[in-house]
Amino acid sequence: MNFLRGVMGGQSAGPQHTEAETIQKLCDRVASSTLLDDRRNAVRALKSLSKKYRLEVGIQAMEHLIHVLQTDRSDSEIIGYALDTLYNIISNDEEEEVEENSTRQSEDLGSQFTEIFIKQQENVTLLLSLLEEFDFHVRWPGVKLLTSLLKQLGPQVQQIILVSPMGVSRLMDLLADSREVIRNDGVLLLQALTRSNGAIQKIVAFENAFERLLDIITEEGNSDGGIVVEDCLILLQNLLKNNNSNQNFFKEGSYIQRMKPWFEVGDENSGWSAQKVTNLHLMLQLVRVLVSPNNPPGATSSCQKAMFQCGLLQQLCTILMATGVPADILTETINTVSEVIRGCQVNQDYFASVNAPSNPPRPAIVVLLMSMVNERQPFVLRCAVLYCFQCFLYKNQKGQGEIVSTLLPSTIDATGNTVSAGQLLCGGLFSTDSLSNWCAAVALAHALQENATQKEQLLRVQLATSIGNPPVSLLQQCTNILSQRFQLTGQIAENLGEEEQLVQGLCALLLGISIYFNDNSLETYMKEKLKQLIEKRIGKENFIEKLGFISKHELYSRASQKPQPNFPSPEYMIFDHEFTKLVKELEGVITKAIYKSSEEDKKEEEVKKTLEQHDSIVTHYKNMIREQDLQLEELKQQISTLKCQNEQLQTAVTQQVSQIQQHKDQYNLLKVQLGKDSQHQGPYTDGAQMNGVQPEEISRLREEIEELKSNRELLQSQLAEKDSLIENLKSSQLSPGTNEQSSATAGDSEQIAELKQELATLKSQLNSQSVEITKLQTEKQELLQKTEAFAKSAPVPGESETVIATKTTDVEGRLSALLQETKELKNEIKALSEERTAIKEQLDSSNSTIAILQNEKNKLEVDITDSKKEQDDLLVLLADQDQKIFSLKNKLKELGHPVEEEDELESGDQDDEDDEDEDDGKEQGHI
Repeated sequence: MNFLRGVMGGQSAGPQHTEAETIQKLCDRVASSTLLDDRRNAVRALKSLSKKYRLEVGIQAMEHLIHVLQTDRSDSEIIGYALDTLYNIISNDEEEEVEENSTRQSEDLGSQFTEIFIKQQENVTLLLSLLEEFDFHVRWPGVKLLTSLLKQLGPQVQQIILVSPMGVSRLMDLLADSREVIRNDGVLLLQALTRSNGAIQKIVAFENAFERLLDIITEEGNSDGGIVVEDCLILLQNLLKNNNSNQNFFKEGSYIQRMKPWFEVGDENSGWSAQKVTNLHLMLQLVRVLVSPNNPPGATSSCQKAMFQCGLLQQLCTILMATGVPADILTETINTVSEVIRGCQVNQDYFASVNAPSNPPRPAIVVLLMSMVNERQPFVLRCAVLYCFQCFLYKNQKGQGEIVSTLLPSTIDATGNTVSAGQLLCGGLFSTDSLSNWCAAVALAHALQENATQKEQLLRVQLATSIGNPPVSLLQQCTNILSQRFQLTGQIAENLGEEEQLVQGLCALLLGISIYFNDNSLETYMKEKLKQLIEKRIGKENFIEKLGFISKHELYSRASQKPQPNFPSPEYMIFDHEFTKLVKELEGVITKAIYKSSEEDKKEEEVKKTLEQHDSIVTHYKNMIREQDLQLEELKQQISTLKCQNEQLQTAVTQQVSQIQQHKDQYNLLKVQLGKDSQHQGPYTDGAQMNGVQPEEISRLREEIEELKSNRELLQSQLAEKDSLIENLKSSQLSPGTNEQSSATAGDSEQIAELKQELATLKSQLNSQSVEITKLQTEKQELLQKTEAFAKSAPVPGESETVIATKTTDVEGRLSALLQETKELKNEIKALSEERTAIKEQLDSSNSTIAILQNEKNKLEVDITDSKKEQDDLLVLLADQDQKIFSLKNKLKELGHPVEEEDELESGDQDDEDDEDEDDGKEQGHI
């Protein structure tokens, strides 16, 4: 407050006395007026003055405006005016016409008024509650005011919102507002809210922010969208950058897949507006946030795999090889692809297979290397290509081998039709362009990183330096170039300026490597002689000091921070990230090697020899142990295999025994059902009982068979009787005239109908017996086949004798028992076959008898048809006779003669019917 008074008092160009009095009167009206209209008009007037007289309105009216927010919430109009006034006071966005010496003071007003407003945390809580109002005149100015507060004093306001109940959730509702202006300003509010606050970032992410923001980006047209897309992308970066929890949530929520449509740029001639370039640049940066080398390795790897699986990497490679892409977008795409494939073998393999759309097609790696060694390409693009090549080779021994192989004589294309990656690197290594020299050297160094095999392969590379001279090795050519530029010891010994100190340090490093890794194979350059040379010409302390120039250099510190080669200009391109690691590792060991005496070196050599001998002995025993482990593992596998085979054999034996028992039971059951003769049934009675078939069931089956036989015989006898009856009927039809003959004829008709039914039943029973016989024959054949297969089965070939020996006795015993049972079954099956043959003959005889009966039955039916016609005529005659007899009986009764009553005749007929019913009941009982 004192600061504000000082500012107000020091302003010579302040408001006139009348404006100050007007502001004071308006504040009094707001504070004392009882009518809402008066207060509303006063707040409206303060709003109109707040832009021009920001300081005065802020000092005098802020307290009254806050009171209005607390007491007049029912009137949205006055609340809107109060919020707009506070926004004008606090915000620095409005341009003010002030003198240059007061510009800074004017900018500080916003932070000062913000500090006054948030001093009472209830004011921020009140503002959050007002944002729940749906009225546009309240919600929109409230969003703008809170955004301004966050811009002025972000950390303090963030802390107040964080501890406020449901504070962040209320702000997230702004993204769902149907009014675009509120939704868009809500995005800006969340940008300021989430800046550099991990706790709020997590809350916003779990409030479904990713889903809502991606929906907005899609609705606005992805990369073709406007400023709203840009704001959403910035907010997504705030939520994801350096926040491992949100990155994992973004990946697990399958939101990476929704990023693919962002990079479908369409036709190359569709145009690239400035907003589209900005949007795509932010989208590429967002991808890099998810796969940054600074993230935990596991999180980066999972995001890289997801980007390959959903086709995002493929889409980026399409942009990489497309034409008409702006240079800055192409550069950022190369950097993005670099980090998507870095250290991920699947992605690196895919990138190696990408070809440029040229004729003939060329690998994308070759096309990119051509840009790297081309002097006409932009500097930032060449650096991006180098980074991409480094990321392709990072932890990729397969890729390293492919690159180095293009340098070897056996793989070089003599026709010159194609250019390989190795040829491009060698060309850049010895180019007149220093930038190409540096990029090619660093690229080759990465092809050897942590790969001893490729280091040996690179020593085989031969270079043709000039026509007529023999080729020299790559290492020899590099050494020749260095020796022509400067002498190592002489360069280190000189006292040069700061600009040359770095070169001295590098020379000291190279000389120290020659000492530390020296195997004393060359007498002229033995380790001890080189150390004496340093001590005489340079001095040990001076040498170590020059060696330390490297790690103390500013460019060394910058390069050691991150792997991407990011340089403002070629002059700063000196150190590579991996080279800084090498320097840090070698500086200490070289220092120790320089200060060691000759005696210590000898002792160290002896210790090395002893250790080498010890290592050789240890290696020998390790190899022996490894071989024994392999043999033991093989024996264990053999034992496991034999155990499995033994278990399978036992299972097979058990199954065979079970199947044989089942077939034996079925055989016994079918044998009983076939109705064997009594002399064959006796020996198997006990067997049937033992196999689960009860004697009662056997007796029932026997009775059924006997009943069928008796029914067949009875039917035959009945047929014979019917034949005689028909003959009698025929004879009686020649001489009709009595009542008894008519009754006999009716009875014969009923018996003929019953005969037809019994014939049909007998035929069906014979058919069922034939089916059962066929089924028995089939099962007998299957049983014979399984029995013979089991008898012929042998042990599994290749089984170890030592393992099977313990199991052979038990198996052989079981097999012999099974064979004995099989032999018995064969004997029983043979007897059954003989019985079946006899039964078949009987059935054939029965079938022939049935055929004969059928023919006779057909003849009988014809005769019956004829007899029925004659019977109809006889019935007419009998009816007439009955009438005559009845009339004669009446006359006899009238004359007093005795007559036989009809009741007696009917009782005689009833007795006959009862006898027939008893016979029928007996037959049903048998069935």
